[in-house]
Amino acid sequence: PTDQEGIDAHSPQLQPPTLPREDVNALGVKYRRIPVLSIGRDIYCDTRLILDKLEERLPSGKLGASQPEQKAIEKLLEKWTVDGVFPRAAQLIPPAMPLLNDPKFVQDRKDMTGRSWAKPAIAEGRPEALAHMREFFQLLESTILADGRDWVLNTEKPTLADIHAVWPFHWLSAMKGALPPTTFGRDNFPKVYAYIDRFSKAVKEAEQSAPKCTTLKGAEAVKHISQAEFAESDGTVDEKDPLGLKKGQDVESWPIDSGFNHRDRGQLFALTQQEVVLTTQAKVGHRDVHIHHPRTNFRIRAIGDSGSRL
Repeated sequence: PTDQEGIDAHSPQLQPPTLPREDVNALGVKYRRIPVLSIGRDIYCDTRLILDKLEERLPSGKLGASQPEQKAIEKLLEKWTVDGVFPRAAQLIPPAMPLLNDPKFVQDRKDMTGRSWAKPAIAEGRPEALAHMREFFQLLESTILADGRDWVLNTEKPTLADIHAVWPFHWLSAMKGALPPTTFGRDNFPKVYAYIDRFSKAVKEAEQSAPKCTTLKGAEAVKHISQAEFAESDGTVDEKDPLGLKKGQDVESWPIDSGFNHRDRGQLFALTQQEVVLTTQAKVGHRDVHIHHPRTNFRIRAIGDSGSRL
C-alpha cells in the first residue's frame, strides 16, 4: 500500500542476529548494524537518522517537537541514551542467555564491539554496569518523571522525546535476568516502571491502528528496492565542511562506536551537517543505490587518504 505521502509501506524484513545478512549485503551495504531503512534506492543506516528521515518524509505522523526548548530536550535525550545508557545496558545481557553459548554469536559481537563477549568477561563487567544503570534509573525517577507526568514533554501522548528516553530501559526490563530485582524492582523505581508500562501500551495501540503492510520475502524486497527510484535525487556537498571533500570523490564511511570493522565505500553524493550520502552499486540489479550515514559517531575519509577525520 501507499500512504498519503506517497511511500509504499512494506513489513520489516527480519535479519539474522549475526553476520552474514545476505539481504543487506545484496544491496551493496557493508554497514553491519540493524535496522536499516529503504525508501526507494535510498538506504538509511542508524536508528537516529532513520527517525529523522521518517519525521521529515511523513509529516502527518510527525512525533518530534516544534518548540526550540523541547527540541533541545529531545536531542539531549537521544545523545544520553545512545552514547551513555545503551553501552552500559548492553553490558547487562545476562550470562545465562542461550545465545552466549553459541561461539558464532560471541565472536560476532566481539567483532562488532571490540570487547570480549565470553561469559567470564560479561560477569566481570556486570557490577560496574549495574552501578551506572542504577544512576540512570534514578535520574528518570527523580527528575523528568518526578512531578507525576505521563510523558517527557508533559504531552497527552508519547512523542519522539519519549522514544529516545525510554527504549534502553524498555529493552532491559523485558530481558529476564538482566536487572536484579533487589535493586531494580518496581518498588525501587515505581515511576520508571509505570512509564515503561505506558509506553508499551501506547506501542500496542499504535500497532493495532496502523495500516496493514505488504509482506515481501528477503529476495523479493531486495529486487523491489533495486528496481525502485531514488527517494532523494538531489545531493549537495557543503563547501564549508571541515573535511574539504568534493562531490563525486571516492570516500569511505563507518561508525566509530561499534561495527567499526565494516566500511561503506562509494562516490560522495551529499555531505551536510547531519549526514553523508555515498553512491554505490547493488549486487542485485547492479543499479546505483544511495547509502546514508549520520555524521554523529561516524568517520568519513577519502579513499587513499592516510588521515582519519571525523
